[in-house]
Amino acid sequence: MSDARLVHIVRHPVKSLGWQMLERAVLSQGRPLPFDRIFAVATEAAKFEGAPEGWQPKLSFARGAAEGRLMAIRAAFDETTAQITLSHPDLAPFTGTLPEDGPALVDWLRPLWPDSRPALRGLVARRDGGDLTDRPGGRVSLMNLASLRALSERMGMDLSIHRFRGNLWLDGLAPWQEFDLVGRELRIGQTRLRVEAPITRCVATTYDPLTGQADGDTLAALETGWHHRDLGALASVLDGGEIALGDPVEILT
Repeated sequence: MSDARLVHIVRHPVKSLGWQMLERAVLSQGRPLPFDRIFAVATEAAKFEGAPEGWQPKLSFARGAAEGRLMAIRAAFDETTAQITLSHPDLAPFTGTLPEDGPALVDWLRPLWPDSRPALRGLVARRDGGDLTDRPGGRVSLMNLASLRALSERMGMDLSIHRFRGNLWLDGLAPWQEFDLVGRELRIGQTRLRVEAPITRCVATTYDPLTGQADGDTLAALETGWHHRDLGALASVLDGGEIALGDPVEILT
């Protein structure tokens, strides 16, 4: 048994358009966090028409790496009614029901989206109900608060967890211990997960999620400090069940 505990659960109902904190969630075998990135706003760069048949590469969608101001969006999503509210410091809030109000959501987003990028096409969801995460495979992201603290200390600033768009944040591990856990299994609450690979970070993490402004070169700090651009790790759900804030993290193998 480790001393680590689950301290944050975060989902992102529309890819790159806001984060939502949860107190508990129910994970399913081979699936991502429920309602995480189940919608996305496709651009004219997308190679598909209408609803995508399966996973699609991130270049098909509006995303924070393409426009940092998107990082300051916050989301509140009710899975029972499919109603979402999005807020941004530069815009009046948007409230609608998805996917019906997808066109109105895209119109709300347009003032934040630069003309230099492929135009916004519309809100989409996969026909099979799968996720639209950056990487295929239906996994969750495990994040280590100690690693974030180490990076914050190196940069001389308090970095928000929301720069990194992770799902499950753990406290009580050593800095960068998430990489040592690759190939091992963990138990969190009722679930069993297998840690599979580090997560390499992109330019989206250089933007402040409160303002959407660039304010810290996280990538350069990772490179100079630890000779990589990784923070957090991907994990597959082997046994589903409920997880909740405060659950202990047990390293099984």
